[in-house]
Amino acid sequence: MKKFMMMAMMAAAATTTFAQEALVKEAKKLMGKGEFDAAAQTLAPALTSAETLDKAAAWNLESEIWYGKYTAISSKQMENQVKKIDEVTDTLGMHKAAVAAWEAVLKCDEFDQQPDAKGKVKMKYRAPAQTKYKNFGVSLVQAGQYFYQQKDNAAAINAWKKYLEMKETPIFAEVADFPKDPFYDDIVYYVSFLAYQEKDYESAMKFARSLASNPDKADEANEILLFSKKETLKTKADSLEYVGMVKELHKASPDNERYFNLLVDYYNHVSADEKLAWVEEELSINPGNKMPWAIKGESMMSAEKWDEAVEAFKKAVEIDPEWVPCLFNIGICLNSKAIALNDQLMDKKTMGLTPENLEKVKAVLADAQVYLEKTRELDPDQLQTKWGYPLYRIYYSLGNKEKMAELEAADPSLKMD
Repeated sequence: MKKFMMMAMMAAAATTTFAQEALVKEAKKLMGKGEFDAAAQTLAPALTSAETLDKAAAWNLESEIWYGKYTAISSKQMENQVKKIDEVTDTLGMHKAAVAAWEAVLKCDEFDQQPDAKGKVKMKYRAPAQTKYKNFGVSLVQAGQYFYQQKDNAAAINAWKKYLEMKETPIFAEVADFPKDPFYDDIVYYVSFLAYQEKDYESAMKFARSLASNPDKADEANEILLFSKKETLKTKADSLEYVGMVKELHKASPDNERYFNLLVDYYNHVSADEKLAWVEEELSINPGNKMPWAIKGESMMSAEKWDEAVEAFKKAVEIDPEWVPCLFNIGICLNSKAIALNDQLMDKKTMGLTPENLEKVKAVLADAQVYLEKTRELDPDQLQTKWGYPLYRIYYSLGNKEKMAELEAADPSLKMD
């Protein structure tokens, strides 16, 4: 009984194997007739079946089918161009076949590397593939361009990635004279950019890193690299790595505002102490940059440290004397300082100020007036800052009715009841 069962199992296995071989033969027949899609459909079960004894051969046939379709359509297009025949051809099918052909070659090589029953590796298909596909990269590039024009970003990325990775595959890794076209880095950029758009940040960063060594592409590459990294921040360590990258790029290109702005954005989302520490670090490196001084001023202003805020803003104004927002902020800080000083010096019993203390408050308000009037001079239409109300309040506090009337004439809403 056991013998009978074993014979039955062997017969079934032989039948299945024979069926797979039949599929391969039928696929070859269809390919010979130019029925490439039917050939691929027929062969498909043999590519994944465990009963297919020679997977490398099956995948090699798969590559021949798609290569055959690609060359048939490509040749027809060239013929039509020469003969000036306006005939519609399957351009989409041609480019899909080009990509499918190379993908099948990769699978064939994968199985071709596996040892036989005796543990020996006998590479049968690699050398022919090296000859046949050595200059096939241009076909993959053209496929990617076509898919990109059709707004199929995923297909474009796949085709271009296959091209860019050809040299690193086992098939061509040891081929010394593998061709590299002059537009290679342009394709690297498009792949990294499209991958970023498709939220494939790992691929975007991979290709951006390889592009960063090209001086002509470094800025674009670093931008993609940084924004991709920013989208993948999950841990504190990730954040520190990201900000470290930005700092290195900022250090190498201190005049590039992009990197500085990325640092500002990062430190706007951390603690005030961390942000201030970075600002101090930035000022120690480049004290002639007005932006860190302004940021420090804003930080001190938020903390209601009026003197320190004014000092920082004044440093910024020393660098750019007509920087309206900083001039305005100095006036606002001094006004706020006067209010705080008034509260501090006020006699709790009389709820008033002594003449001496009143002069101290007025002196600070007079300083504030100077900066707000300078703001008014540079920004008369209040396009950058709304200086009208705070300046009017200072005139009121100082008892300057003439100046108050002047502002009221321009803006009646300022008039106090």
